[in-house]
Amino acid sequence: MRRIAATALAALSLFAHAAASAADHAAERPRLVVLLVIDGLPMRQVQTFKPQFGPDGLRRFLDHGVSYSQAFYAHAHTVTAAGHATLATGAHPARHGIVGNEWLDRATGAPVYNTEDRAHRYLEGRTAPDAGTSPKNLLVETFGDALRTHEPAAKVIGVSGKDRGAILPAGHKGVAYMYRSETGRFTSTTYYMQQHPAWVNAFNAKRNAERFWHAEWKPLRPEADYAGSSPDGQPWQGQAGFGKRLPATLGAGMEAPGERFFTDVLTSPFGDQLTLEFALAALRNEGLGQDDIPDVLTVSLSSHDYINHVFGPESRLSHDHLLQVDRLLQGFFRELDREVGAGRYALALSADHGFLDTPEYRRSKGLPGGRLPVGPALTALNNHLAAEFGLPKLARGLSAGTVLFDEAALAAKGVTMAAVTRSAAGFLQQLEGIATSYPEADLASSAAPRADQPHLQALRLSWYPPRTGQLALVPLEGWMYSSRPTGSTHGSSWAYDQQVPILLWGPAWFGQGEVKTRVQPADLAPTLARTLGLPPLAQAQGHPLPLPKEGAQEGPQKRRPRTPAATTAR
Repeated sequence: MRRIAATALAALSLFAHAAASAADHAAERPRLVVLLVIDGLPMRQVQTFKPQFGPDGLRRFLDHGVSYSQAFYAHAHTVTAAGHATLATGAHPARHGIVGNEWLDRATGAPVYNTEDRAHRYLEGRTAPDAGTSPKNLLVETFGDALRTHEPAAKVIGVSGKDRGAILPAGHKGVAYMYRSETGRFTSTTYYMQQHPAWVNAFNAKRNAERFWHAEWKPLRPEADYAGSSPDGQPWQGQAGFGKRLPATLGAGMEAPGERFFTDVLTSPFGDQLTLEFALAALRNEGLGQDDIPDVLTVSLSSHDYINHVFGPESRLSHDHLLQVDRLLQGFFRELDREVGAGRYALALSADHGFLDTPEYRRSKGLPGGRLPVGPALTALNNHLAAEFGLPKLARGLSAGTVLFDEAALAAKGVTMAAVTRSAAGFLQQLEGIATSYPEADLASSAAPRADQPHLQALRLSWYPPRTGQLALVPLEGWMYSSRPTGSTHGSSWAYDQQVPILLWGPAWFGQGEVKTRVQPADLAPTLARTLGLPPLAQAQGHPLPLPKEGAQEGPQKRRPRTPAATTAR
């Protein structure tokens, strides 16, 4: 009996030890967190095209991860820079300061690009005065910054086809690499380093973008599978260098690869292919995810946004491009499994904004839509204000979805801003395409919005006085500010611009299932910070996402020292 009891006790002890080890393993932080941003991807495309996805691209999230079907940006000016900064910081533009891709300086009216920093230059190619070279204008920390604050040996690397798609997620303490359409190469800036690592030079030496000279973009599926999308060649579609029909040949009609060709690469699936190849080169050469100190890799795929702008998100070209991205992600995930290990990294995928279907396409479906030319509208507004107040060019221009007025001119004449914005609002709301507007007093107020003010709170979250104007505008549903007769855009507080996917994968940390609770992209950074075992982000306004498997990411973290040679600059 004593032997039986001893054997049972030993077995129980062994089982308890095994259970504790399994629980401890599940509680460990991921060695690598990969944040994927598909620029300009509305959630409706993910839901519509899901049956056509492959088994281990987007379906890795949809079938084996966590999907949030009701994720909406809370801010109004839904553009690339604002979205990337929100995803990375957990704050809204009113707090993180990246109110748009560009804005007007409130004092001078001069344009400011979101990542411009004239103290720094690109390491490859020409640097324009307003080029995106650093995160100087980002006012708060990212989750990657917080990781490097607590774990200085951690690596944070951002890669994108756009400078803002690389710089803002990389934050102040990471390293950013961006594609340059002038050269077809990837580069960093002097903010991060004085010269490229050898592996970047080796990657660029292969002239990878030129591999796609005369490459053909062919549809992946039979014609019948695109029946729900707008056919190629519609009059409201714009035209890339390769035209506006598939199949298309890049470089057709050109003499040699140049800036137009390198831009076309980014307006095709080959741009995303190139970005993912560079991201994998960074993974391998920087040793990401190779020890117990977690790293962060952010990859922003820019091509979907360019394609949607030119052809519209309702187009067959956009439809096929998302299928191409899905296939590219399958290959990317296979490499992550091989290089890091399937149970050792976590994935998050989202978008920086949604997209408006082309207004002419909307009208063909019986929906409202139109284009409001900004230049003529501002000229007419200034003529109206000059007649009333005797001051020319009071409206300096649009600044992140708001009208900026010349405060100095008003003060010199003794005219109140309230009088000007009241007059401007009355004039603008007579224009076809403007739904309503809100003056600065409404934006600054903390009073709860009324039932007849559905856009006001979103406008407040986009309003940062040093970088935005004194009168916020709301376009009519389906309308866009544009003088171009083709293509589409985004940037409003309507649902088609605000709703995006939020997808997670990493069973040990997130679980599996669909969450129908309404959430926001500002919740993603706090979620990833918690997954990495970090304290709550001080400036975050979002909250950790609800999970089907709550508590999966709690617990102690094991650490192993990293040698100095493996660390990354800044």
